[in-house]
Amino acid sequence: MRFRLLLLTAGLLAGEGLPAAKPEAPPPRPWSFAPLRRSEPPPVRNTAWPRTRIDRFLLARLEAEGLQPAPEADARTLARRLAFDLTGLPPEPALTALPHEARIDRLLQSPHYGERWARHWLDLARYTDELPTWLTSTRYAHLYRDWVVQAFNEDLPYDRFVLRQLATDSLPGSGPQDLPALGFLGLSPTYFKELQLPPDIIKTTVADEWEEHVDAVTRTFLGLTVACARCHDHKSDPVTAADYYALAGVFASVRQSERPMMDETFWAPVKKAREVVAELEKQVAALKKAKAPAARSTELEEKIALVKMATPHYDMPMANAVEEAALFVVEADNKKGTKLDYRMGMARDLALQKRGNPNDEGEVVPRRFLSAFPRADGQPRAFTQGSGRYELAQAIVGEAAPLTARVIVNRVWKHHFGRGLVETPSEFGNLGEAPSHPELLDDLAARFIDNGWSLKWLHREILASAAWRQSSLAPASEARDPANQFYARMPRRRLDWESWRDALLAGAGALDLRLGGPALAISDPANRRRSLYGASNRQDMDPMLRLHDVPDPGAHSPWRTETLTPLQGLFALNSPFFQQQADRLGAWLQVQPGLVPERVEAIYRRLFQRPPQPAESAAATRFLAGLEAEPEAWSDYAHALLASNEMLFVD
Repeated sequence: MRFRLLLLTAGLLAGEGLPAAKPEAPPPRPWSFAPLRRSEPPPVRNTAWPRTRIDRFLLARLEAEGLQPAPEADARTLARRLAFDLTGLPPEPALTALPHEARIDRLLQSPHYGERWARHWLDLARYTDELPTWLTSTRYAHLYRDWVVQAFNEDLPYDRFVLRQLATDSLPGSGPQDLPALGFLGLSPTYFKELQLPPDIIKTTVADEWEEHVDAVTRTFLGLTVACARCHDHKSDPVTAADYYALAGVFASVRQSERPMMDETFWAPVKKAREVVAELEKQVAALKKAKAPAARSTELEEKIALVKMATPHYDMPMANAVEEAALFVVEADNKKGTKLDYRMGMARDLALQKRGNPNDEGEVVPRRFLSAFPRADGQPRAFTQGSGRYELAQAIVGEAAPLTARVIVNRVWKHHFGRGLVETPSEFGNLGEAPSHPELLDDLAARFIDNGWSLKWLHREILASAAWRQSSLAPASEARDPANQFYARMPRRRLDWESWRDALLAGAGALDLRLGGPALAISDPANRRRSLYGASNRQDMDPMLRLHDVPDPGAHSPWRTETLTPLQGLFALNSPFFQQQADRLGAWLQVQPGLVPERVEAIYRRLFQRPPQPAESAAATRFLAGLEAEPEAWSDYAHALLASNEMLFVD
């Protein structure tokens, strides 16, 4: 009897005296899944302050909290803030004299706008220039980066921006020249697979890759952590394990590959020639390994050169993209190890993997969209065209359009204000933060869609507001609302690493503003290009990037972590890069006309777009007195200004 009681207590004799277990209730639908709610801005008492609908939403909340908006910042501060927000570069002198709306238009028309906002996007897309040598080449990875820059500059509607990155090869009118857009998937992280191991182990590695792809796509475009449902139904959101495997099947049906950016007519002979060259290079490597006579290797190398020379377009650029191919992990032909069996042109549905284990499968789940976003017939969109990439993209900007719009609007808002209307930009589920101003977010998202998903429209709407023009000097609201949750001021913000480095180069007169092209090592002393074009490497991140909080290019990064460390201070004081810019700027300053005060004014206007304060001018005069002929003195003075907080922060 006692043993029986123990079994009952442990739940091993279900149904004997114990109440039946209640099934778990499904998680509630998050607020972000609801249709967009359109509402008129609430009435406000201070009717003179608002400039846009945004201001009326914000001011109503400020007045309810007993707060007052900060005064408008001065023209010089606004010009600097606007230039760094839209281009990541210090403003040109003429910008300050323009009316505010004209400044916005001027900067949105600048080709450097696309560079600035591409950097934000590339953090989400886990962009990299270099991969370990055992992976597919990424020598043309920059084509994806340059495509993103162009898309922002041309104001490609955001819904098309999504479609292009997931399925540009399925869009009508698309051609080989559009393939770099697929870099979002084509540059996805790929994990090492030791194919001498048995298939059961390699299946787990492959499943991990599919999980990464699901996670990056859903967090970037939908702000949802769908990958949490790999092992079980999502604990907080209405996303089931079946939903996860329905999406994972899309990525089990594609293969990362380099695809030619020319028509098949041109590519066919190049492909054949490259296969010949690859075989010859293999023979050369074997001869060198065997230490064979050099004459034979030389003969083969000459033959390689002739094949390349005789083949038009041999060096045509290749896009890091994907192609339709179902992947099966099977036992190798020799019964030893594993083979990755890609079946070209085929798509596959995945079986649900119990607790995420690919070696313990359940029922097969057809490829489809998330069940929380049904179509008019009550069912989620089924994916029947190839892998389903195109239909997935259509569902993201179709059935899930309200969520998709909220996510991108919030990302843009966060970059402009320093905090989001939702403070978890890639988590819009129940585990994320609720919006601080839900009516404002929905109003902006709805009007964003109405205005053709135009990001430039969204920038104009935000930047024209009185809220964005506020000063950062507001002691009263800072005391009452230190986190600035109610937007009663603009925070003083630290520049990200790229903008800071670019501003240093621009101040020294050394910045190379050419657009596009292959990346260069960021720590190379000869590299004077914008930081966007500094090479990122998933396996071996440059210490200069790691030191300054640049995120890991192997992971989706919705925001930048900010740290203040002694090493960063030492970089500003002692690094060869900083000294190089100080020497350049000091040499420029030494040959400027006038006495020391006139030269000091020239450098302040160049770096900070303002004249020096009397105390600043007096300090410089004392420091440089009697040293006007010494290049080192001018360099030291320039170094002090370049390392100042005013170079690193923007009001």
